[in-house]
Amino acid sequence: MISLLHESTPFPPVEQALRQPNGLLAAGADLSPTRLLEAYRHGIFPWFSEGDPILWWSPDPRMVLFPGEFKISRSLRKTLLRGQYQMRCDTAFEQVMRACSQPREGQNGTWIQEDMIAAYVRLHKAGYAHSIETWMDNELVGGLYGVSIGRMFYGESMFSTKADASKIALAYLTAQLKRWNFGMIDCQMNTPHLASLGAREITRREFLIRLQELIHYPNLTSPWFLDDGLIA
Repeated sequence: MISLLHESTPFPPVEQALRQPNGLLAAGADLSPTRLLEAYRHGIFPWFSEGDPILWWSPDPRMVLFPGEFKISRSLRKTLLRGQYQMRCDTAFEQVMRACSQPREGQNGTWIQEDMIAAYVRLHKAGYAHSIETWMDNELVGGLYGVSIGRMFYGESMFSTKADASKIALAYLTAQLKRWNFGMIDCQMNTPHLASLGAREITRREFLIRLQELIHYPNLTSPWFLDDGLIA
């Protein structure tokens, strides 16, 4: 039995999350910046389909990527060294979200709906949500977005319309976060694609212990900018 949240109802302890489906904790409430930030600070994230109530999750185990463990394949290294792209941060946040919302091959719908886009655009304007963007010839061809609190980054989604464009964005994000001494990137759920890039599972308990340390650092100023010489 999951908790039903109203506007002022606090989240239940994440230990109450279901095992099947893994991590389902609560339903209801809203997508206000206050509610979303409260969720992220407690290791909880929203994920739901169109027509469903807002569903809140905290899976165990948790898929994470430590910035220093990102794996650059030989083919991606060659792409990075060619440098036929331009990297930007926070110049097209909503555009990145809308590109991420397009159904993947073999899927009929998307969980990134209009209310989610509006909610995260508000977080972006408040300085908590960020986009890393891959541009070619002034065209946005890939990128990712997520939420940052302290030295913790919560990855939400990525997209690519050119080969390796989303991987390029992730390579630059991990390099920049490593330089800023960020401790962890939340990847939420295990996928073979994320595992191939160096992400791995840790227990929810370990995730929360690390999280509570990282979120108490001061937030970086917004918008973000990428340093020169990140990829050698």
